[in-house]
Amino acid sequence: MSIQFYGIPNCDTVKKARKWLEEQGVAYDFHDYKKEGADPNMLRHWAGAVGWEALLNRRGTTFRGLPEADREGIDKAKAVALMAAHPSLIKRPVVIYDNGLLVGFDTDQWDAALC
Repeated sequence: MSIQFYGIPNCDTVKKARKWLEEQGVAYDFHDYKKEGADPNMLRHWAGAVGWEALLNRRGTTFRGLPEADREGIDKAKAVALMAAHPSLIKRPVVIYDNGLLVGFDTDQWDAALC
């Protein structure tokens, strides 16, 4: 199985997810948003697959720190543009595997999909 893992290395959820993958013996390629950025085309694809609402992290400090105009009237196009400009707005982690896409870390969901 080929797994692409997207996230930010110092994120606690990403750390837990990476540890879980290692404990399960699941190999993955890691994409660091901070160093490598977030491709808008990829974000559009993900938003189409899971919905931009599931992908946009509205709980973090990055979202709260945006100007009010950026936080209002969000649709798919605006969400993708915001996430491309501020990768910390992407809910983490995102995992692409042979049969799908996982957003966020839920051990039951990951176990069913990846093991």
